[in-house]
Amino acid sequence: MSSTDVTTETSTEAVGVEPVEMKLEVVVLPVSDVDRAKQFYQRLGWRLDADVRTGDDFRVVQLTPRGSTASIIFGDGVTSAAPGSADSLVLAVYDIDAARDELVGHGVDVSEVFHDAGGVFHHAGTEARVPGPDPERRSYASWASFSDPDGNGWVLQELRTRLPGR
Repeated sequence: MSSTDVTTETSTEAVGVEPVEMKLEVVVLPVSDVDRAKQFYQRLGWRLDADVRTGDDFRVVQLTPRGSTASIIFGDGVTSAAPGSADSLVLAVYDIDAARDELVGHGVDVSEVFHDAGGVFHHAGTEARVPGPDPERRSYASWASFSDPDGNGWVLQELRTRLPGR
């Protein structure tokens, strides 16, 4: 397979073993200030699913982006990861310009729309960013980025048509 080929093959499965369905349900975000993070994500219009405190040193907040089946969780005593260390969390959007405009309207500092010089997935940081959307407006190829107050990094990825098998 060349470096630009795309496959829809599944992984090799054990003979005689029925595959178990696994769905990404929750991503844990490391934050330094739970209330500030909660306010930020609620300002984006994300649904508050839970805010549970079971003592002075344990609190779990869960929010879900509109249209998503996966949620984020953060809180006190939830993770030992350094606040702001999550990077390149992907939010798939149909119209990257509209999504970017909405975030800006909520006071979020969002990068300009870009595409990657390599054309496959965005490089780490801001390396290889080419200003503007993908010239052919291909799905999976136009991006914008933003961070939460702790620096956890998010990217919007324009996805108008999914690859076969997805």
